[in-house]
Formats: sequence, structure tokens, C-alpha cells
Amino acid sequence: MRDVPAFVHGLAFEAVPEDVVAQAKRCLRDLIGIAAGAAHLTSARMTATYAATKMTSADTQARLLFDGRRASRAGAAFAGAATIDALDGHDGHVLTKGHAGVAALPALLAMADAGAACDGGEFLTCLVLGYEVGTRAGIALHASVPDYHCSGAWNALACAAIAARLLALDARATREALGIAEYAGPRGQILRVCAHPSMLKDGSSFGAHAGVCAAELAQMGFTGAPAVTVEDVDAASFWTDLGSRWRIREQYFKPYPVCRWAHPAIEATLALKRSHRVDPCDVTRVDVESFREAIDLGSRCPTPTTTDDAQYSLPYAVAAALVFDRFGADEVAEARVGDRRVARLLEVVGLREEPDFSRRFPAERIARVRITLADGRVLVSEPTQARGGPDDALTDAELRDKYFALAVPTLGEARATRIDGLVQALPDAAALSPLLDSLLAPF
Repeated sequence: MRDVPAFVHGLAFEAVPEDVVAQAKRCLRDLIGIAAGAAHLTSARMTATYAATKMTSADTQARLLFDGRRASRAGAAFAGAATIDALDGHDGHVLTKGHAGVAALPALLAMADAGAACDGGEFLTCLVLGYEVGTRAGIALHASVPDYHCSGAWNALACAAIAARLLALDARATREALGIAEYAGPRGQILRVCAHPSMLKDGSSFGAHAGVCAAELAQMGFTGAPAVTVEDVDAASFWTDLGSRWRIREQYFKPYPVCRWAHPAIEATLALKRSHRVDPCDVTRVDVESFREAIDLGSRCPTPTTTDDAQYSLPYAVAAALVFDRFGADEVAEARVGDRRVARLLEVVGLREEPDFSRRFPAERIARVRITLADGRVLVSEPTQARGGPDDALTDAELRDKYFALAVPTLGEARATRIDGLVQALPDAAALSPLLDSLLAPF
């Protein structure tokens, strides 16, 4: 197994391949767009206020993402991850069944804003480091336990690694930080939240908080049990390729701001609607076949009433796609969640698990949709997979359009354009301070 603390502290920007740097910048801009699109949501505002009033520090303070108020480093990481998690459009990895960047970026921003030595190259290196550690920890966790845990359970290690590097911990303390983060990270059972949507989302806010706290405690000499996902003999195979296989390359980007498990059904629905020019008023029945986890989305919340409900509801995603012929941030806004046309279709959406699709999950996410029309016709899609992964990637133009569609309504065109330019200018050291100021000032 690779020496993980040595990798945490020894990775140099010059050793990161050019395409990995480019991917890190794609991830960075995508996460910023999601944060901007989510900054006004109720859960984001609540967690920011909580951090600014309850998670304070007399010395090591950091500004909150798109807020400007200050909190402790761990508090700022907590609030930033909660903001990104508030709109479920951020990147992820199929084998973790979750997300690394949502926690890694806020932890990095908090550390950098609190005064850690960090230029543009170091900023990108730390972001890559977070994805490499977090993704492997997530894969190892899912391979070692029967329960399916939230992303915060393992992206806490990504945050601990970033913080340990920027705090210049030695190898021993870094090992302790990873162990503390794994032990303290929230092992929330994510399927409970999929069935009962809430503001808890994927637990990444608590993972970010645990990870930064872990590094700070380790700096003081606090000890932790060895991280099983890193040091256990059965986990070794996931770490041998650190620095040669770049897991950040394998991240998917979401075209729709809802749980990834609903994406195949959205794709299939939109394809049928557009190819057959379906009028949603003519739809009498919609049947969705997909893998078990997708079928469970929103199963205990048949009539979504909030944006959090909508982001974890497969029936809502299909009904809204039929009505609005698109699926973006506006379609999960509460003004549209209550649309009467969507409400009518929710009553005629049926869900069924397809065993073959379940067997192929999580490496593949597949759905088939059948739409029955008033004239008796039945339109059937092909088995459809989610777009945005390495094998069916969103283009740079699509990612750019996604960013501006999310960022401009909150930030305005000038600020959104300035941020985009500063991201593209990295690793130029002169770009980092203006970028931090642009991301951490109030919207």
C-alpha cells in the first residue's frame, strides 16, 4: 500500500498531469456554480447562520461561502458543504455512490481564507488531493461494510487530508487526523434520506466539519484509531495506485440538479417527449423501471412540497420533465414543485424495480420509461443510462452553460464571469486571492 501521509504531503503541482489539472478546474467551477445556485435556499441560509453564530473562533476564522460572515475553519467548511449539498447538482463517482468535492472544496476554502500558505498551484493540488483521498476512502468503505453510508462518512477523510497538508502536520499526526476523521465522520444511512427527503442530504456538511476538526485535533496531539478504509489489509488495493491512477478523472458531472439515480429516467422521459412531441395533457400513465435504489427515491414522500423533497423524488423528476421539457434549478424550486400539472402526473406515475438494472448498479444506472397516451398509444424508451460520466461526458460547452445558468441569477453576469475567468487563470498565483474574495463575499 502507498504511504498515504507521504502522498498527502509530497504531492507537488508539477507532478499532476495537465489533464488532471484541467479536470480539477472543471470540478471547481461546477461546484462554484452549484453553490451559487443554492446560496439562497433555506437550508443553505440556515446552516450559514448557524455557523456564523454557533461555530465561532477567536483566532482562526474564515469567511463563509457566498455569505461573508465569519466562523471557525471547521464551521466555514460545514456551512460551505451544506450550501453545495443544498442543490443536488454536484459531481460524484459511481463506485462511491456519492461526492468528494462537495466537502473538499469548502474545507480548502476555509483553510486558505484562514491564512494557510496557499498559492494557485497549491490550491489546485489540494483540491486534487481531496478527490484522490476521498474517492478511495469511499470505495473502500462501501467494500468493507454492508450498510450504504452517506458521503460525509468518507469525504471527511478528504477534508482531513487537505487540512493536514495545509497545517503542515507530520506523518504521524496526519495518520491520526485520518483516523479521527473516519471515526467521527457521520455514518448516516443514506437510504433513509432517499426515502424520507430532508435537509440532511448526503451528510457532507458534517463530514467537512469532522475532517477539519480531525486535523486541528491531531495538530494538538489528539490521537485516533487507525483509519480502516486506509490501513486495513482489505483496503490496501484501493491505495496502491495513488499518484498513477487519478480518480478525479472518473468523476461524473450532473446535467440535472437532483439525485443521480433519477437521471436515467429523466433522460428517457425527455427523449420520448421530444421525439414523439408528447403533450403532457395527453398522458394517462407513466411507468418507470429502474434499479432498486432509484425506485426508493421519495417512496415515503409521494407528494413533494419542498425543494428538498423534489431533489430526492423519482416520480417528481419524471413528471416535471414531462411538463417543463427540461430539468434545471427552476424545476426544483418550490414555486414549480406545487405546479398543478405536475401534481396530476404524480398520480399516474408507477415505479417498478428491474432486477437486471439492480444487478448492474452502481457501475451502471439504467431506467426504462413507458408513457401511455389518451389515444391508447404506449411509448417505450430504450434502457437509458445517466449522462455525464467519463464514457458519456458533458462537453466543456455544456459545463460552461450549466455554470452560468446557475451562477448568474444569484451573482449577476459580471461577477459570474469574473469568477469563471479567475478559475481559468489558475494556477496563476495572482488569481487566487481575487477568487477567494469573489467566492466569500455576500451574494
